Amino acid sequence: MKIAVITNSRIPSLTANSIQAMKVVQALMQLGHQIQMFAPRETAPASRETLAAHYGLRFVPGLELLPSIRPLKRFDFIFHAQRAASRFKPDLIYTWLPQSAVLAGWAGYPVVLEMHADVSGRMGAWWMLQFWKSRGNKLMTVTTSALRKALERSCDLKFKDDAVLIAPNGVELERYDSLPNPPDARQQLGLPDGLTVGFTGHIYPGRGADLLFELAKQMPQVNFLWVGGTPELVDFWRSQLSAANMTNVTMTGFVKHEMIPLYQAASDVLLMPYGRSISASSGQDIAEVINPMKMFEYMASGRAIVSADIPSIREVLNDANAIFCEPEDVGKWKAAIASLLSNKLRRHELAIQARKDVEQLTWTKRAERVLKSIKPKSW
Repeated sequence: MKIAVITNSRIPSLTANSIQAMKVVQALMQLGHQIQMFAPRETAPASRETLAAHYGLRFVPGLELLPSIRPLKRFDFIFHAQRAASRFKPDLIYTWLPQSAVLAGWAGYPVVLEMHADVSGRMGAWWMLQFWKSRGNKLMTVTTSALRKALERSCDLKFKDDAVLIAPNGVELERYDSLPNPPDARQQLGLPDGLTVGFTGHIYPGRGADLLFELAKQMPQVNFLWVGGTPELVDFWRSQLSAANMTNVTMTGFVKHEMIPLYQAASDVLLMPYGRSISASSGQDIAEVINPMKMFEYMASGRAIVSADIPSIREVLNDANAIFCEPEDVGKWKAAIASLLSNKLRRHELAIQARKDVEQLTWTKRAERVLKSIKPKSW
């Protein structure tokens, strides 16, 4: 099947939505489909080799970057993308943009609309309403049931069950096969020896940087590993660590996605220290609906997980595969981490269960469920 993929993510970039889009596309290619991807021309074009290394890909799609004028809020890109997708003569249009989904439906294409956050403002709700009013073969995926409820509330709509699929994010399990144990992983990466608590991902507001800092300050005997973050935020937190004379934290900054499994394997415990308010790269608060990709990676890595107790996260994690703490309660986080670090058996039990649970949550199995639900006539 020929699938035109329309994303508003900058490619390449460090954003989670950019990574997620590339993982979705790779999974579609792994299932044997022909993909042409369309994205805004807001970064310099990158070679297939660069994209493969940046995102840790084995399958790289054709990518066409199209005009996008920021003052127009990408509306020009949406129309350019629809025309370019039509020239590709696809059997299906797959997008993260409600506007693109509406145009695709009006043009008579089967369409998949992926939603990862609530709509914003009246115009966002209006475009969603147009999507549901349009006729034709269409499917909307949401990463959590909480997001479905939020969208129905914002749009004052009740979605048809057969047109909505709850499709959490996923993981490439093959990248997590044969990982070394924590001491060996630390040795390979040149990290300090000793029990290590890790975190991978961005450190936007609400992602737990303040909590990580305080935990490291109160637990000087434990090594902390922070992987990821924009250069500006990494510089800021390094300066904070230096001012506090804290030497038990290693901050790597950005690392290529293909290296993330090894850094996660270097930890004995992995943290998801979200706050009650969580900012996306867009600035939108996504605490109610968050479905972080790191959660699935953590589960695949074979390491114990301590997570903020947030309802949408409990749609995947549970008391058998993770430890939960109240957001921002430093005392409870410190106690949970200390308990796990002193109990190797408990760490092992949690890790084994998480790995077992994530085996059904791969990107390819996710893509199979999506395509089975949409069933384009030409397929």
